[in-house]
Amino acid sequence: MGCYECCVRCLGGIPYASLFATLLCFSGVALFCGCGHQALTETERLIEAYFYRGAPDYTTLAYIIQYFQYIIYGLASFFFLYCILLLAEGFYTTSAVKETYGDFRSTFCGRCLSTTFIVLTYIIAVIWLFVFACSALPVYILHNMSTTCQTITLLSETSSGLNQLCMDARQYGVLPWNATPGKVCGMTLVAICKTKEFDLTFDLYIAAFTGAAATLIALLTYMMSTTYNFAVLRFLSRQGICTRC
Repeated sequence: MGCYECCVRCLGGIPYASLFATLLCFSGVALFCGCGHQALTETERLIEAYFYRGAPDYTTLAYIIQYFQYIIYGLASFFFLYCILLLAEGFYTTSAVKETYGDFRSTFCGRCLSTTFIVLTYIIAVIWLFVFACSALPVYILHNMSTTCQTITLLSETSSGLNQLCMDARQYGVLPWNATPGKVCGMTLVAICKTKEFDLTFDLYIAAFTGAAATLIALLTYMMSTTYNFAVLRFLSRQGICTRC
């Protein structure tokens, strides 16, 4: 076999679907964790400055935000290791399916390992679907806040009673109902929407939501590729040489 044939054979053993999913997962997790961490910090500043002046309860809220930031650190580390393992498993199963390195070999341990990764990836994808839905909540809240500000700006010259148009953070569960003031109304709300902190926080949450979506797509891609490879391995194991470890 010549050099060209060897290169083509080796390239044929690359799990392109798993490689794509790994790159997409790395990018999505980095975007979600990096932007989400900074967005939480900016959210704490906005709440402290405009929505909440109760020192004891605000301390509790600050601890909760810090707790979520620690969770983000753990998510970044976990997905980095797990994606590397899934990529390695993709190389193993793709090489076995395409018989890249000689005759087909399917071990009992190898099929058990593939099954384990399929089940784990499915569970993680279901959990991440919940995270993806939760990441849409701050985007929805800030979008409503921005829309309310635009409405107040449009009606500021023609209508009265603009102080009745408010943004109440308590109704979204962000603050307890005894928070003071808990809401911002009228032109004060418009002034908040015009600050750089608000624009930065909104953009960061949108970026984090995009990262969560990319990670979800990567997990679904992992599920499809690992399930396909496992099904082919089960089929070939009935025709090829099966060894048990």
